[in-house]
Amino acid sequence: MTGHYWISAPRRRERDRLRAGVELPSPSAAADAHRRLRGPYSATGALLRLVAPEALRRRPELADRHYIELQESTPELRPLVPPIVRALERNAKAPGEASRYPARLHSLRIAHGLVDFLLAALPDADGAPRTLVVENVQHADVTDQEFLAAALRRIPAELLTLVVCTDTGTPAEPPGMVSVSLPEALAAHTTRIAGPAAAAEAEAQAEAQAAAAAGPEQNDDREAAALYVEGDCTGDDPALLAAYERISAEARMALHDRRAGTLAARADGEPSLKLGALPYHLLRGSDRDAGLEALRWAQGRCKYLGFYHAAAELGEDGRHRVDPAAQPDLWWTFTRDTCVCLAAAGRPKESAAVQEEARAATVVPLHHMSLAYETGMLYARHFPPELRDERRARAWVNQAIAISDLLPDPKERAFYSVFNRNGLALVEVRAGRHDEALRLLDEGMARLDRELGIGERTWHRVGLRYNRAQVNGMSGRFEDALADYAQIIDADSDFADHYFNRGSILRRLGRLEDAVADFGRALALEPPFPEAYYNRGDARLELGDAEGALADFDRTLELEPGHVEALLARAGLLADLKEPDAALQSVAAGLRQDPGHAHLLCLKGRLLAEQGRPGEAREALAAALRSDPELAEAWAVRGELAYLDGDLTAAVSDFDRAVELGDRPEFRFNRGVVHEAAGGYQQAVADFDAVLAVADDPEARSRRESCLRRAAERVQA
Repeated sequence: MTGHYWISAPRRRERDRLRAGVELPSPSAAADAHRRLRGPYSATGALLRLVAPEALRRRPELADRHYIELQESTPELRPLVPPIVRALERNAKAPGEASRYPARLHSLRIAHGLVDFLLAALPDADGAPRTLVVENVQHADVTDQEFLAAALRRIPAELLTLVVCTDTGTPAEPPGMVSVSLPEALAAHTTRIAGPAAAAEAEAQAEAQAAAAAGPEQNDDREAAALYVEGDCTGDDPALLAAYERISAEARMALHDRRAGTLAARADGEPSLKLGALPYHLLRGSDRDAGLEALRWAQGRCKYLGFYHAAAELGEDGRHRVDPAAQPDLWWTFTRDTCVCLAAAGRPKESAAVQEEARAATVVPLHHMSLAYETGMLYARHFPPELRDERRARAWVNQAIAISDLLPDPKERAFYSVFNRNGLALVEVRAGRHDEALRLLDEGMARLDRELGIGERTWHRVGLRYNRAQVNGMSGRFEDALADYAQIIDADSDFADHYFNRGSILRRLGRLEDAVADFGRALALEPPFPEAYYNRGDARLELGDAEGALADFDRTLELEPGHVEALLARAGLLADLKEPDAALQSVAAGLRQDPGHAHLLCLKGRLLAEQGRPGEAREALAAALRSDPELAEAWAVRGELAYLDGDLTAAVSDFDRAVELGDRPEFRFNRGVVHEAAGGYQQAVADFDAVLAVADDPEARSRRESCLRRAAERVQA
């Protein structure tokens, strides 16, 4: 057998036995994906710490290309790559003032960037691993799941064979919105080798029962418990776990203290430990406050990097360890960030439950203001469409505004009043009231300029202008939006979204070369994301750069194979390049994602017609028109088929409908040809005149002259 493997069995030792029976490329490396070890990217970071230093020495250009994903996934690599610069934070008046948080899909983009890095680094890397064994994937953080899913699909097993090891079940999808499915990737891209589950489970139960029946603490329990703790309590040996549970609470605490000390001594050089094992052991040691502080720092760091599932899990742990009456500030930090991160991770119902629980636990006005705002955002944007509710969103945000307007400190009152009205502007946008949203944003910007000093809350001033740019773009005020983006980029020059959004506006204005440049800048400031490649490809296509457009569409589909619009665009381009078989393959891939996609069905009909398969073409066109009866292209292609069949009456009728729905020169030209064939010379001349009004088409001119002659001959006859 060749390819990637998925080995599943209840215990690690059984998985090791199964793996020993598989012939794998050497040398090999092992990584443990248990998120308790280093939190996000526990396994991915282990691979990168092994491979990246030598790869960056050998190919230093990779540092500039992948600096974001390398240091965000594996902070130990930070000294080897250029630093990430956030202009807003560098210029902030208040140290630590946040500027913005990444999008939910940022971690998936990191995963693809890391796959790109490995595809570039491994082919000429002597001594690099050719097999990677990843253990405990059932306990992996979402970030490791995303990386493994991308790597299984994109990395050839000949370059790096991945051996994914889990317990007997299929790894569960993470809660909330799923960016990419590891279970689907395992099913599609691995050979599964499963142990005899029933026998193994029986053996495991017998071992666990024997360990539990051992009674009070034994002489060697402390040694066994120490082994369990030194493995960061991730082992699945029931004897070690039983020994750990038999020793006294004081003895367990001492073991955790010792392990925490060891990890703390390494943490400066291995900062990823601070997101996993270090806070875990500190929380179970003798210094509870140190543990809570370590947990709080880890949650804040994960939130800052956009690792929202991890941040939410850390926050849940923290808020249940803290009494809101005894430590209100710490409890609130854990609670607030948990609410925000659950919503950002696509888990709004869980966020709503935490918010409701928090409201019952605090009487602090600022807390209720923040909770009201966050609940309003759930109803305005985070809930699925069927649960969104403009009235409830407005009610909750109005409550936040009412509290903020009563704050005693004038600067706090100004900031929070504007901040909450910014949320109300979002509600207005969702309700389609763009002018009211712009009024709120304009008033907020003016108030901050009037009541806060220069440099205070710069990130929020930029955020208001960013929101205004988006509203201007939505409402067709493109020049105003461009003016806003110019000021935004002047203050916040290293954020990809600004260039992506501005490029989209430039594209709509027909400034295609400027749009291509902005999309390229966005791609340089963020790990690879398919939307920017697709938009740049679309602009390149209109510029006549077929080769560049095809490369961008191919790249889009490399990152997101199910991107339907990229499949359609690629298929249309291949059809124009006279590659019908490849075009039909793209059409088929798109229809697997969306069987009723009218434009794909129409293109399928066109391609089948060109291949001389009229019956199949008509079926595809009929399906297209069932999906979208007003799709002009489908009527036009159907008219061409009728013309080829000699049914000129049907052809004229279909082209009439196409011209009615979309008066394009090519539709007019083809209808003119049909009119000419049917002897309707005056109607044909009218169509050819319409074509010549927008383009100097020699064939249209020639046919027009022919029709005029034949019409004159008919009159003379």
